[in-house]
Amino acid sequence: MPIENNFQHDEMSRKNPGERLTIREATLGVLSELPSGQEVMAATGKSLSQAGVRLIVLLHGSIMGTDLFGAQRLDELGGLKRGYSRGVTGVDALLALLRDGSNGIASLPGGLKPPLPNDDATKRLIDEQIGDAGNFTNAYVELMKHSLNRGLNRQIHCVRELWSCEHHHLGRALAATSLLGRLRDWTETHKLGEGDRILLQAHGQAGLVLALVSNLLCVAASSSRTRLFALLSDFATQINRPDITTTIQRITPFLSEGTLLNGAALDVVTFGMPVRYGWDLSGIGKLLHIVNHRNLRTDGKAWLAKMELPQITMEMPMAWGGDYVQEMAVAGSDAVPEGDAAKAANKAVWEIVEPFDGFERWLECARRAVRIPSEGLGLLIDYKDFTGSTNVRDHYFGHAAYTRLNTMLFNTTEITQALYPTS
Repeated sequence: MPIENNFQHDEMSRKNPGERLTIREATLGVLSELPSGQEVMAATGKSLSQAGVRLIVLLHGSIMGTDLFGAQRLDELGGLKRGYSRGVTGVDALLALLRDGSNGIASLPGGLKPPLPNDDATKRLIDEQIGDAGNFTNAYVELMKHSLNRGLNRQIHCVRELWSCEHHHLGRALAATSLLGRLRDWTETHKLGEGDRILLQAHGQAGLVLALVSNLLCVAASSSRTRLFALLSDFATQINRPDITTTIQRITPFLSEGTLLNGAALDVVTFGMPVRYGWDLSGIGKLLHIVNHRNLRTDGKAWLAKMELPQITMEMPMAWGGDYVQEMAVAGSDAVPEGDAAKAANKAVWEIVEPFDGFERWLECARRAVRIPSEGLGLLIDYKDFTGSTNVRDHYFGHAAYTRLNTMLFNTTEITQALYPTS
């Protein structure tokens, strides 16, 4: 994608990423069970500190209760009703695997649905319901903080952030705006400046929020940024959300001047992020994408996922090929906002960030099977979560592996080596 990307959609290239891509097999193990694990994490913490990392933010949502695949939009577009799937073998069964209610993913207790609040009570509830499946638990954050900071004079702060999980364009744009406000808060609280770095790790569609953040951070004046903030402010007025308007008013001058982070760099790691929005590298530091991937192709293109119908409907329940959420939650899919005002605002944001629409467009994007975006480094990792089990809670279609406690040591080591090599 070009510098000053201006919210263009990713080109979804099927070409070999070449030197941008590394393929690995995960080495799994819980820190407390590995004799040398704590020492390795402490050494990694030292490397991160020497690279200038002062803050690690772990951004996630909830797999449960959020229309993870965005099947609502596919059904709204017509899907089977309007005959788009005629002649495409296996689409009926595939859509059943994507829909809430038939995909085996339970709802959250009490009918809790997005927007999810970023508070301790909700985080504890998610911890209780899904543990470390696609979720940076409190236990994960505490273990990371203590193991990385052993022997450091200047501590690396570790923060857990729950985003609203509104899996549509409006929800992600609102989340990006809110996150920019939080980034300014952390910059001021921790007195960050030149030479300091924030390392933001985002699971799933939280990575799409960060793609929007990268476009909003572009220093050059952007008519699209101005238009987007105007749309969000207007929507905030309609639904009586003055906090949104206040955040936009606060961060806009910093964005225009390029001083939101006071000279600190924002480095980004995504886990299992669907390829959709383009990235603008002019406003961020380093960028790495990690995807749970097992090669099932016979054409030598090991960097692509496999998308063939009807075979894929037999693979998905076992997470045979890796992360199917990353593969399927592409352009054309989404949750549907509630209320006329939200639907109108979502459509307006949509016109800025994503040109693709229609059931056939979604099918085309899914079939492209792209694992790594056009910008940033890529790590395709076999997390060894394929056990043949058809119990969705064991793997959540390959989307759960990244945040497991037994992957922390491996992930942190790989991230450090990829983004902050010492030689």
